[in-house]
Amino acid sequence: MKIGYGHMGTLTMVVEMILEELGHEPVVPFRPTRQTLALGAKYAPEFACIPFKIVLGTYLESLARGADCFISGGGYGPCRAGLYGELHSRILQDLGYNAELIFLFPPLKKTVDFMRKLSRLKGRHSWFSLARIISKAWAKLNALDELEMMSQRLRPLELTRGQTSKAFEKGLQYLHQAKNRGEIEEARAAALAEMKKIEIDPTAKPLKIGIIGEIYVQLEPFANFYVEEALGHLGAEVRRSIYLTSYTRHDVLSTRGDMNSRSLAQPYLAQKVGGHGQNSVGDVIRFAQMGYDGVVQLAPFSCIPEIVAKSLMPFISKKFGIPVLTLFIDEQTGPTGIQTRLEAFVDLLEQRRLASGRYDFPGNIIQ
Repeated sequence: MKIGYGHMGTLTMVVEMILEELGHEPVVPFRPTRQTLALGAKYAPEFACIPFKIVLGTYLESLARGADCFISGGGYGPCRAGLYGELHSRILQDLGYNAELIFLFPPLKKTVDFMRKLSRLKGRHSWFSLARIISKAWAKLNALDELEMMSQRLRPLELTRGQTSKAFEKGLQYLHQAKNRGEIEEARAAALAEMKKIEIDPTAKPLKIGIIGEIYVQLEPFANFYVEEALGHLGAEVRRSIYLTSYTRHDVLSTRGDMNSRSLAQPYLAQKVGGHGQNSVGDVIRFAQMGYDGVVQLAPFSCIPEIVAKSLMPFISKKFGIPVLTLFIDEQTGPTGIQTRLEAFVDLLEQRRLASGRYDFPGNIIQ
């Protein structure tokens, strides 16, 4: 099958490798653009969120490149993400396309449904062969997360703006070309070596900013206006609350989610509200306990779980002494407005730290 799929940060190359190993022809999605978003928004319901519109636009672009089937993962429970597969499928049918959409619910939520669809995707491969492929994919996921974390740490220290981003892109190319465990390890070492070539200011004491919110706008740089890079160039080291490996452990291979975040949120939001709404509340508290200077909440416009979390942010921010900037994003959002708000937020944090006289950082990397 010629299988297409949505673009979501570095996960894209991992899905490509899995599909190739299973004998399919992946229609690798291009990085989303404003044209991709406009195409999706043209056919999506008006109040659908920006991840829905970007993915729909990507599907339409992939159909023009020969895709006859799509795969997608989605949520289950009190979140509209669980309806995206059905709605995407119906929109494509209404537009005259016959492409099949294989929607994978979390395996521990709908196990029989997941295994049936996985069995079809694996084709004639044995379950042992599939396990070996997934093991390689996991190794690549870990390498990608490590590379991202290193880039986030080095970007505010670089002496020449853009060096980190260039080294990061080169590292992605190395990992993209790696096909087996040995090559993945070699590519990982080469990618990290590229990062170590970056000239940095060892005396710099960058701000520490946590990024929380809905998974897609956290992991897809186009959807968040490249906020990590923007904050890095403003002199801030960022850490997301979600990485590919942590999401896999907490949300794909477990039914409980990130128990650390959920337990921290429990006194203030006692039940799951869908998506990562409850996690966002707990993650603000976790970043505060780790000594971070501020938090940026990223949310698609109309995302109910993040709206619920946002309603608690003023109280949580005051109680735990950590400023929170919330950015709701849709197709009407402009890069200039985002940049201006980030600059103002960083300036606020700098003034706040200057007034407190605190430049130490007791926290650790979130895993």
